[in-house]
Amino acid sequence: MKQKLRVALIGQGFMGRAHSNAWRQAGHFFDLPYEIETQVLCGRNAEGLAKMASTWGWHETSTDWPAVVSRPDVDLVDIAVPNVLHAEMAIAAAAAGKIVLCEKPLAVSSEESARMEAAVRGRPNMVWFNYRRVPAVSLAKRMIDEGRLGRVFHYRAQYLQEWGNDPTRPPNWKTSRAGAGSGVVGDLMTHSLDLALWLNGPLREVMAMQHTFAAGRDIDDATLVMARFANGSLGSFEATRYATGCRNRNAFEIHGERGALGFDLEDLTRLRWFDATEPRDLQAEKKILVGAATHPYAGNFWKLGHVSGYEHTFIAALGDFLGALSRGERFEPGFAEGHRVQLAVRAIQESANLGGWVSIE
Repeated sequence: MKQKLRVALIGQGFMGRAHSNAWRQAGHFFDLPYEIETQVLCGRNAEGLAKMASTWGWHETSTDWPAVVSRPDVDLVDIAVPNVLHAEMAIAAAAAGKIVLCEKPLAVSSEESARMEAAVRGRPNMVWFNYRRVPAVSLAKRMIDEGRLGRVFHYRAQYLQEWGNDPTRPPNWKTSRAGAGSGVVGDLMTHSLDLALWLNGPLREVMAMQHTFAAGRDIDDATLVMARFANGSLGSFEATRYATGCRNRNAFEIHGERGALGFDLEDLTRLRWFDATEPRDLQAEKKILVGAATHPYAGNFWKLGHVSGYEHTFIAALGDFLGALSRGERFEPGFAEGHRVQLAVRAIQESANLGGWVSIE
């Protein structure tokens, strides 16, 4: 008989739904080592909680998160709330002896993320940097580790959305420093930074500028970064909510001596590949349709040409985490990786304020 894992989810918004779906669906795609019990859903809107719990199969609801994280019938706490609440909830859950999962960005400052990382040290933990689990991105990681690119020269990343330019969209917690801690650098660029650190290694220093387009707003609407990596490559990062025509363009390009890779979330089943080792008159960029039997997660999701989607990235992240948990292995990305991203964010913000290069710890 499988061991039961009793879960509490704090958060009932967009990410709360994405996480709820992962908890419901992970066992359909992965041979989970646990029997999952979706014990309690916690949020601030009691009426909305009841409806969401009924839709997604949560047994109970609560509006009292401190009580939830201390419940003896909860083994794991999953946090999907506004950024400024992450640290308090995660540290409390860790102090109560729980397994802790947290949405990105891990915190609103590197000081907070350091305390969070210390609180969960020695205890299973995870940050929902779900884009590592896009099969095409995982394939890119495999090809890099196999040496297909050789020495890397350039790493370029973009995360472009357009909703900041929508005058009919009301303000929310993401457009306020009080709720988010920062603008696109914390919301979008943290995803780009996590992928860059995973695919291309540590960052050494950055130079950044930030801009706010909306009058009266106290966060960055756009951030541009130049970077130097520890491996000697040069990098650039761009994040904005004012890229008209871009719905959710999370993209990167990596150029190396032996080849180049490219990915765009708006075409998430394809990985662009240029093999510079082929005869020069035969060289051309290829678009690999990811999903073949030898590709990452091919045994979990659909056959080649039957595309997986955004929700599967959360399912795969959870399936991998639960597998690592059962084996007693450390999972990545965890709070240590989340803290590493926050150190990069701090350097970017300092650079934008100072107007020069800033080293990353």
